[in-house]
Amino acid sequence: MSARVDVDGTTAALPTGGPGALGAPWSSGVRRRPDGEVEVAGVGVGDLAAEHGTPAYLLDETDFRARARAYRGAFEAAFTQIGTGVDVYYAGKALLTVAVARWATQEGLRVDTASGGELAVALRAGVPGAAVGLHGNNKSDGEILAALDAGVGRIIVDSLVEIERVGDLAASRGVVAPVMVRVTTGVHAGGHEYISTAHEDQKFGLSVTPGPDGGTSPALAALEAVVARPELELLGIHSHIGSQILDPSGFEAAARVVLQLRADLAERTGVLVDEVDLGGGYGIAYLPADEALEPAPVAWDVAAAVAAVCSELGTPLPRFSIEPGRAVVGPAGMTLYTVGTVKPVTVSPAAGASSDAEPFTRLYVSVDGGMSDNIRPALYGADYHAEVVGRLSDAAPVLARVVGKHCESGDILVHEVLLPGDVRAGDLLAVAATGAYGRSMASNYNALTRPPVVAVAEGDSRVLVRRETVEDLLALDQG
Repeated sequence: MSARVDVDGTTAALPTGGPGALGAPWSSGVRRRPDGEVEVAGVGVGDLAAEHGTPAYLLDETDFRARARAYRGAFEAAFTQIGTGVDVYYAGKALLTVAVARWATQEGLRVDTASGGELAVALRAGVPGAAVGLHGNNKSDGEILAALDAGVGRIIVDSLVEIERVGDLAASRGVVAPVMVRVTTGVHAGGHEYISTAHEDQKFGLSVTPGPDGGTSPALAALEAVVARPELELLGIHSHIGSQILDPSGFEAAARVVLQLRADLAERTGVLVDEVDLGGGYGIAYLPADEALEPAPVAWDVAAAVAAVCSELGTPLPRFSIEPGRAVVGPAGMTLYTVGTVKPVTVSPAAGASSDAEPFTRLYVSVDGGMSDNIRPALYGADYHAEVVGRLSDAAPVLARVVGKHCESGDILVHEVLLPGDVRAGDLLAVAATGAYGRSMASNYNALTRPPVVAVAEGDSRVLVRRETVEDLLALDQG
């Protein structure tokens, strides 16, 4: 597709914050004042720390909303141009609170959930059941029944066994369950192996590749099994190829595989499904030099690809859906810490280094949180950026590593960053782009309490999720 319609930049471009904003990887509302203190949406980090304590997850509400609008606007424009529609689901696993679910819904997004707990949060937020999807490779009967009772718009089934269970439970309720079948396309993209989800040797989905006997593929067999159950309504086919994807060609390749599967099903059964979901995984900037995926170019490229494939196959275009999560909430968040121990460590050259390599000093900067509030660096080796945000410094920058307070040598938040050489106890330090998977993957390791989630907008802040207390932890312990 060569022709493109113009898209309003306010709804299709990611927010940049304009003059004075720190830029990527920070949210658009982050600025550094002349005195060196950083502010978020007009509120200084000193005031935020004084009111809410540290560590604290700070969420720029305006930035979140702008990113939600950007994805919805870009994909709606591109898919309207080729003659079909699209739904944008916010992937709640990245961060789901009652307020966040409401923001997403108010900006025209639906909500994708991955557990009964996430479903409960979405429903508590007032999200209509029809605008909610339920994922999961091992849903309990209770979760499935809760979804059916809530009238969710779609249940994404992940195995032949689950198809039978959902069908039986729907029959017990006297309803027809709307389902999509999750397939693995063999197209995998993104970062660490653990977050690449379309290769076949993993727990999600059903492979489109025929088995050793060359017969029907598991994916096609599952689709046919759904068609055969009158208690199930086959909405369509779902795929997800990974996370933190910065090359959009993977989406195009996966769309081709799914659309071919759709055509194969129609040829065998006469059923041409109405919907195709291409998942999420859109990459963001974690470091100042990173470039995030812009939604508009990706939307146009994917739309062009699917239009071409459907033309080749001679099938009408289905309705599409996508599921951005990290891309909406990740850059909108940051984590604010207070520095404690600062310790220089002499590091010997690594094994295999050149003979003239010299020992060097790395400054270990310990903060009052750690892997309990951001497990991703320890789990995936994920990179983040940090800055001292409470003051200016004229000191020369030094090589530093930001670490937590846990009893674990792998308790690292930022593996390598340049910080002012005079960084000291009491300084406020922030790690950027922690809106996704910080709070949602947080733990109570070493009996630390999880930080609050604080929304900041238009010069004011409010607590979305309060800080846990030691009393909360002890209340769960039955002695």
